[in-house]
Amino acid sequence: MTSQHPDSPAPAPSLTEVEPYGVERIPDAERTATPFDLFRVAFGGANTFSTCVLGAFPILFGLSFWQGLAATVLGVVAGALILCPMAVFGPANGTNNAVSSSAHLGVHGRVVGSFLSLLTAVAFFSISVWSSGDALVGGAHRLFGLPRGTMSYVVAYALFAGLVLAVCVYGFRFMLFVNKIAVTSATVLFLLGAVAFAGDFDPSYGGSFTASADAATQAMFWPSFIGAALIVLSNPVSFGAFLGDWSRYIPASAPRRRVVGAAFLSQLATLLPFVFGLATASIIATRAPKYVDPAAPDFVGGLLAISPSWFFLPVCLLALIGGMSTGTTALYGTGLDFSSVFPRLSRVRATMLVGVVSIAFIFVGRFALDLVQSISTFATMIITCTTPWMVVMILGFFTRRGWYDPDALQVFNRRQRGGRYWFTRGWNWRGMTAWWVSAALGILCTDIPGQFVGPLGDLAGGVDISLPLSLAVAAVLYLSLLWLFPEPRAAYGPEGARWVRTREVPVPPITEAPALAAV
Repeated sequence: MTSQHPDSPAPAPSLTEVEPYGVERIPDAERTATPFDLFRVAFGGANTFSTCVLGAFPILFGLSFWQGLAATVLGVVAGALILCPMAVFGPANGTNNAVSSSAHLGVHGRVVGSFLSLLTAVAFFSISVWSSGDALVGGAHRLFGLPRGTMSYVVAYALFAGLVLAVCVYGFRFMLFVNKIAVTSATVLFLLGAVAFAGDFDPSYGGSFTASADAATQAMFWPSFIGAALIVLSNPVSFGAFLGDWSRYIPASAPRRRVVGAAFLSQLATLLPFVFGLATASIIATRAPKYVDPAAPDFVGGLLAISPSWFFLPVCLLALIGGMSTGTTALYGTGLDFSSVFPRLSRVRATMLVGVVSIAFIFVGRFALDLVQSISTFATMIITCTTPWMVVMILGFFTRRGWYDPDALQVFNRRQRGGRYWFTRGWNWRGMTAWWVSAALGILCTDIPGQFVGPLGDLAGGVDISLPLSLAVAAVLYLSLLWLFPEPRAAYGPEGARWVRTREVPVPPITEAPALAAV
């Protein structure tokens, strides 16, 4: 009988073995993932039917195909550039990004990341269940005559949500397996869809902002263009709180440029489902315009209406596979993180709780609210609140020269006090101030015509400037606060700080605090 060397990697666990780890640091022997695995999970989570739904929004906003394509490319590239640096925290610290944010927001301030991941998970889990459930019911109606009544949708949503929950409970390995299948199969189905709709596609679709449009319509072009680009951008930005959930299984020795590159390329690849959604929406607007009526849009119904009969089954498969991928990537990370915020909840229990809350939101949003308005408003709120947090994290990484104390990052999870990142009673008011001021300012300046307009939404003549404004304010304010009010020298690595000053103060010892309640 041979014994395993203590430094050798542990055998890969079974797919059906429930993942044992929460947000504690993943042991080095268990960190066997690669940057390509990160690409597959991130791309698989977005190479889905729900991304097609987001890709249809430029047409719903009245843009032509070429205008919509420009807004889509702008949103994907800008979002990928904002997102990709967030991939480095997982390999560096072996934990998720919310826990890593303790270094910049404080031991208690890390709950901001938990809140953002919850907001994102509810939104994108809901989109995946809505779009996939509608496609399955619509396909079954066309193929087998299944009634498209409320009960059919309720059963479809519940069954699909249950499948997603099951994958999330088993954990990372099972999710990686699902995404391996999703990346290949969804890509094949999208390419098959290109064949199915090639004869009907007309890139000259003009939209609402034609030369003959009246002045009032023409005045809405830039608000609509920016609004469409922001909805597209919300897709890559939504991964910001989750990248560490998957990249934490990558060894710390992996080259950072490869990890960052994998995250960037995974989002560029999503142009495939985005353009599929954009192109098919332009066909729907021409052949079945009632499905893109702004008062009651139904992209899924429109897609089924224009599909050749042989493509009904591929549409259902695409909805099932893609929805599973999006739902699991959204829900897994939030369940993982909330198990640390609420100590009585294991990862499995926290995942179940968040899943049940999300399912409740799905039914309310689908049957009691305006679906498109709910999606676009939620997407804008995600961008506005998450992007400044990502700016603080990325700038903090550069000022720290990528150095972190993994033990001090776990103080909150262990219900302790003290350590390098305790700052002021567990809060780093510098990072917290930069985040909430820029996020609040972004919300005030948000302008989504007909849906949500902040008190300062008309500041730029109807153009939504919430994103560039919150990005700039977060960067300038955070660096200014670090310079004017230096952080303790101990929070930085042996090489010291970059770009900012520090001050010498003693590090409070890490002590047990069993009565410390979750913030």
